[in-house]
Amino acid sequence: MPPASTTTALCRRQISSRRRTSAPRRRSPSPSPPPKRMKLLSEILQKAAYTVEEREDYGDVSCEQCCSGERSEELLLCDKCDKGFHMKCLRPIVVRVPIGSWICNKCSGDGQRRVRRLSQRKIIDFFRIQKCKKDDIKKKCRPLQDSRKRRRRSLVYQKKRRRLLPFIPSADHTQRLKQMGTLASALTALHMEFSDDLTYLPGMAPPSANQAKFEQGGMQVLSKEDIATLHQCRAMCKRGECPPLLVVFDSCEGFTVEADDQIKDLTIIAEYSGDVDYIKNREHDDCDSMMTLLLARDPSKGLVICPDKRGNIARFINGINNHTLDGKKKQNCKCVRYNVNGECRVILVATRDIAKGEKLYYDYNGYEHEYPTQHFV
Repeated sequence: MPPASTTTALCRRQISSRRRTSAPRRRSPSPSPPPKRMKLLSEILQKAAYTVEEREDYGDVSCEQCCSGERSEELLLCDKCDKGFHMKCLRPIVVRVPIGSWICNKCSGDGQRRVRRLSQRKIIDFFRIQKCKKDDIKKKCRPLQDSRKRRRRSLVYQKKRRRLLPFIPSADHTQRLKQMGTLASALTALHMEFSDDLTYLPGMAPPSANQAKFEQGGMQVLSKEDIATLHQCRAMCKRGECPPLLVVFDSCEGFTVEADDQIKDLTIIAEYSGDVDYIKNREHDDCDSMMTLLLARDPSKGLVICPDKRGNIARFINGINNHTLDGKKKQNCKCVRYNVNGECRVILVATRDIAKGEKLYYDYNGYEHEYPTQHFV
């Protein structure tokens, strides 16, 4: 009789061999999945953010503001409530027919939009403010101040030349953070990035295209003293010493800019910034804040600044209605295109003393008369 251990080992080999050689069991075929139930249209409408059922006839659509159905080519239909609005009856007005879907102010909540506050850290990170020592600031500002003292020898000579002045930032650090916070909130609401300079991107105009010598009839050259003043303003902005301006939201005009302190005549307000592109590429663009940068002798080489994705506070300064006397009286700054070291630049300059709390306005048709300002507030 074999020992028990040998019998146990033999049984294990037989069991394992049977497991290896036995055929696998066939699984019964799984039943076919039940057919998917199509959702009813009423269920989709209940869960959808907004839906519009197309009408068979839109001939009876009228404007919700003026109750008129005339000028049908200017009527915009809201993709949420399906109501009509004249482009010129909206506040702020719509200059061009929007590309893609469009939602009225009531449905989008723009009428109740407010500028929200940001923390100090978020403001500093948003504007990429550079910290600078007090000694460095004194060294940078001293040569410019000394040169100004030398230029003040003759009062008549000073008045004749009319030099540009740098803006004076608010002395209170907390107030400056508040001013920058309103700008950051407005840019964020429009899904924009802050940029205080011209941006050149692939597929758009290259930096070599922005040359003042291409301007038809020539361009006003910025003097060396004014260039030094412009560089001083740029340096102050990088240090977080912004111009004393606030971005506020108005239910009629949209985002506007108002002075947070007194601003003297000929003070540099801001330099217009954004993406540089050829005019021919933006003929059908619905951006309402494009600025002419270069009017070249060759129309295909004309340039514009497009602040739809990147920009600064200049993007929020509104235009006047230059068809009425009251509209012209509101203008307190102007937009000037300068030749700065051979490159075209657009600078906003105060045309008179601006009081604290006063809104800033300039003429959109300073060079061309193509912008429809007769419907401006």
